[in-house]
Amino acid sequence: MANNAITLKGTARTVLGKGASRRARRAGQVPAVVYGHGTDPRHVLLDEHDTRLALRNNDNALIELDIDGERLLALTKEVQRHPIRPGVQHVDFLLVDRNERVEVEIPVTVVGDAAPSTIHIIELPHVVVSASAVSIPESIEVDITGVEAGTAIRVADLTLPKGVEAITDAEIDVVNVAAEAAVADKAPEPDADGEAAEASAE
Repeated sequence: MANNAITLKGTARTVLGKGASRRARRAGQVPAVVYGHGTDPRHVLLDEHDTRLALRNNDNALIELDIDGERLLALTKEVQRHPIRPGVQHVDFLLVDRNERVEVEIPVTVVGDAAPSTIHIIELPHVVVSASAVSIPESIEVDITGVEAGTAIRVADLTLPKGVEAITDAEIDVVNVAAEAAVADKAPEPDADGEAAEASAE
C-alpha cells in the first residue's frame, strides 16, 4: 500500500517547448505536469534518477512533490519512458487529497502453482479499482495454488485489500487454468505453404 508517499523534489519549469525539454533531459532532469482539482496545469522539473527509482515498480505511485518548498500530493497518471535505455522522459501527475477515492488500473500478478500438468493464462493483465489515494495496492495477487484445470478465476473471485473495490465487471475472467495437453492441442499447425517451405529448406 502507498500509505507513505514518496517525496520528490523539483523546481517550477519556466521555459517550455521541445528544445527546453531536450536540454532538461540532457541535464538529468524530467519534465512533468501536475494537474487536477480545477487548477491550471503546473510545469515542473524533477531529478531523473530519483524519479526513475520512485516509479521503478509502480506507475500508480503516490508522490509528495516538493516544488520550491511547496508540498503537493499527487498520483502518478502517465509515465513516458525511453524506448531503448532505462530512463523516464515525462510524467503526468494528478493532484489528490489523502481522503480522496480514485480509480486506477492495477496490474495482476499470479502466485503459487496450479495442479500438476496445468498451465495458467492471464486473461486480464490489469483490473480497474476504486481506492483511497493513500491505499492503492501496487498489484493484485491471484493465488492459483492447487487450482485444477478448467477453472476460471473471475474479478468477483479476487481477494482485494480492505477499502479497495473492483470497478471492472465482476464476471470477467482474470486467470484461466487449463490442461497443458489441451493448450498444446489448440496450438496452430503450420499451413501447407509453411510445410512446403520447411521441406524445401531441408
